[in-house]
Amino acid sequence: MGARAAIITISTSKARGEGEDTSRPKLRELAERVGAEVVAEELITDDRALIERTMRFLADDQRCDLVLTSGGTGLSPSDVTPEATANITDRWVPGLPEAIRAASREHTKHWMLSRAAAGIRGSTLIVNLPGNPKAIDEAGEAIADALPHALDLLAGRPTQH
Repeated sequence: MGARAAIITISTSKARGEGEDTSRPKLRELAERVGAEVVAEELITDDRALIERTMRFLADDQRCDLVLTSGGTGLSPSDVTPEATANITDRWVPGLPEAIRAASREHTKHWMLSRAAAGIRGSTLIVNLPGNPKAIDEAGEAIADALPHALDLLAGRPTQH
């Protein structure tokens, strides 16, 4: 059985219906690229408590192995995705956001302002990606090869190191 994935777009404007959610297809592509079946898709506002509840529900109740989020990783006051992730995860996975930032370096001079984060809740890997679809592609390229191994480790499946 393959990994179960959930994708969450976090954008107050998109949740209000202002424009098309162009991040969701990119998150889906990344999940499918790493062999995961997308079993849930959410579009929610930049509300910290709502983000926490949604991630908790997808990890605990829906038993998703991977939760990919887009949006809310910048510096504006409404960007609270990393804080929500910190509140509900048990352990950090710092290499994933480091790789995301490194991949962004050649594309934007503001790469170091990303607050992308990744953590583990139980056996669920949660990765916060940028909100920009092009940046999701760049980030996905940087982390895609590592995700199947990470999911195998979290699931307790045998792996080659």
